[in-house]
Amino acid sequence: MDVSIIAVGTELLFGQTVNTNASYLSNKLNLMGFNVMYHFVVGDNQGRLQAVINRAMTDSDIMVFTGGLGPTQDDLTKETVASAMGVPLVRDQECLKEIEDFFKSRGHDMTENNYKQADLPEGCTVFHNKVGTAPGFGLDVNGKIAICLPGPPREMTWMFEHCARPFLEDYSHRAMCYRVIRTIGIGESELETVLLPLIDEQQDPTIATYAKEGECTLRIASQRDDPAEALRAVDEMTGLVTKLIGKYIYSYEDKPLNQVVVEKLIERGITISCAESCTGGKFAASITDIPGASGVFSHGAVTYSPQAKMDVLGVKKDTLERYTVVSRETAIEMARGIRMSSGSDISVSITGVAGPDPSDGYPAGTAYIGYSYGNREGCMKVSTGRGSRRWNRHYFTLRMFKIVNEILDNAVEESEEIPDRGENE
Repeated sequence: MDVSIIAVGTELLFGQTVNTNASYLSNKLNLMGFNVMYHFVVGDNQGRLQAVINRAMTDSDIMVFTGGLGPTQDDLTKETVASAMGVPLVRDQECLKEIEDFFKSRGHDMTENNYKQADLPEGCTVFHNKVGTAPGFGLDVNGKIAICLPGPPREMTWMFEHCARPFLEDYSHRAMCYRVIRTIGIGESELETVLLPLIDEQQDPTIATYAKEGECTLRIASQRDDPAEALRAVDEMTGLVTKLIGKYIYSYEDKPLNQVVVEKLIERGITISCAESCTGGKFAASITDIPGASGVFSHGAVTYSPQAKMDVLGVKKDTLERYTVVSRETAIEMARGIRMSSGSDISVSITGVAGPDPSDGYPAGTAYIGYSYGNREGCMKVSTGRGSRRWNRHYFTLRMFKIVNEILDNAVEESEEIPDRGENE
């Protein structure tokens, strides 16, 4: 069955509120086997909402609304939905009592306009709101289904899980299974080219590629009558994909790279330290974003100036003068210095030019990432060819994690240059 998701609220159109409800509902509904075909956002205007409903009723079997169920005059969703589906509103006494009890429990007086929240389409299935005042509902009229949920994400997610999902299960006859694979080191166009033999032949499961900042994701999805069959189809396609691009894959579970790396460090009891210059502590911050990182990470140094590199990390003055701050030799000495002072199993360092302007003869987007572990030391040069300071710092940080991930997988190879292909790898 085809679905339209309709978010109601002028604040969404003004950019004052981010429509996170739509992405949440799309994910949940697709997993239930529904086909989400459209997203609509419309302001608090009855005429425009009516026009959107007319379009959605033509092209969809199910309409899922969020927002516009409040007590004020501009909350018009259920009134417009009921009118479009030819059903009158009636006051639900159980909902009215729940709303009254809600205000009493908080010591507030219930205003007159709150009574309208208990007016619901005749014959609907009421979704009682246990975390707010606005009830929702499910309504089936001549095979067209309307689901109305509150706008606040906390109330919407609670009501979907406890009320709307059970209501919709009677209409769901297929199961969706999908897997999100995350890659780094390959651009979207190259990724699609390599996978073209599979993409050209796809029917079910399907393959889709998505570019993100500094990496690419791949979604493999199957929709079958039997959930076990859908999972088997996804597993089989995952195996074929791995044969083609396995060296670029770092997660089969849609986990970010910093989480993958920190979880491996924790699982294996391996400690890490870092010395950063152009990234300004982003690598260390990304490590400590992950719960449990304190068990594997104790030292991080931001040595922005040449003097700090000498004083804190023991980088030789002769190295800086002979090879400059942005060099392979400096990066390796930075990694060696932080590892010696911390006693960690692995250390990683970075020195480079974040931009937007060139420095010391190096263009923006140039960096050297050093590493030290066991009896090995090495360095990789990264050249993005970009002048965006924000993008370069983000990309450099990803590359640091990529090197650590390869060390943990015994797959690191020293390289003089890793060119950026001008895409959102």
